[in-house]
Amino acid sequence: MAAARSVNPTLRGLTLTLTLAALLVGGIVASAVLGQLPVSPTEVGGSLLRALGVQNDWAPTDSIVESTLWVVRFPRIAMALVVGAALAVAGAVMQAIFGNPLAEPGVVGVSSGAALGAAIAIVVGVAALGDGAIALFAFVGGLLATLLVYFVSRANGRTEVVTLLLTGIAVNAFAGAGLAFLLFVADSGSREQIVFWQLGSLNGSRWGEVLIVALVTAIGLAAAVVLARPFDLLALGERNARHLGVNVERLRIVSIVIVALLTGVAVAFVGIIAFVGLVVPHAIRMAIGPAHRQLIVASAVGGGVLLVLSDLLARSVVAGGDLPIGLLTSLVGGPFFFYLLFRQRKLSGGWA
Repeated sequence: MAAARSVNPTLRGLTLTLTLAALLVGGIVASAVLGQLPVSPTEVGGSLLRALGVQNDWAPTDSIVESTLWVVRFPRIAMALVVGAALAVAGAVMQAIFGNPLAEPGVVGVSSGAALGAAIAIVVGVAALGDGAIALFAFVGGLLATLLVYFVSRANGRTEVVTLLLTGIAVNAFAGAGLAFLLFVADSGSREQIVFWQLGSLNGSRWGEVLIVALVTAIGLAAAVVLARPFDLLALGERNARHLGVNVERLRIVSIVIVALLTGVAVAFVGIIAFVGLVVPHAIRMAIGPAHRQLIVASAVGGGVLLVLSDLLARSVVAGGDLPIGLLTSLVGGPFFFYLLFRQRKLSGGWA
């Protein structure tokens, strides 16, 4: 019996790894192949091999096909991977420091602050300088909202979780009111742009933007993995974690900065994509258990898989159309959130 119990987690981890790998490869190939311009899988593979310096007969000879792959589809796929990873890792970190599966990056005001910053950029005309200006305003808005939540909720050298959550609710409400006011005073063109940005979209992703998001995501992922053991100790309770040498306050500060950076950079370039940080880490935890090192890495891969597949659906559900990806993730995340709520009601001792 003991041997079986020790094998089960390994088997679950291996099964999850193979499943995610298969979904990831399938999603990437399908996303590269499907679209208004048909491209064969061999052309996709040939183009990638040629980019690596391997000459082959599979690579496309039509320059339009080559441009479609490297200017439109590959950057979009790469952006889906890194944004999904960023949001999922941010969600895993949030759930670790709050000790609650219902926690997700939006509770500390990152998403609402970023939305308000982007709306300001659009309304005042900064957007005319380019999409980079909107991304910069969105990132700064998300970071300022997070810092405001943290400093307001801090008292006597400590930050209480309940106070942090309540402050986040207040900041989200304030940002929502500011966004509503900007929608009211904006012209029709700006209003449409703000609404579309709020719904989230990977359309128009460029390699330069992908590089920025990938760099921040890699730094955030590495930092989260380093903090995996303190997260495990924190799961035993604050008092026990302190007795075991964990500086809980510093851990929370660093974790909130990681969440702000990961969520802010993701939201800045693609808009608000809800529920990825909620759904993915919790689903991974149910599959392989609560150990945070494996959980964080698997969440990064799972987030990329979810967003690649969601973006594929966004481009395929409506012929010739491109649905907002935030709409699809909300359709998945909403019912999952209700499931968590009902499941939590039946648990007497919290979660582990």
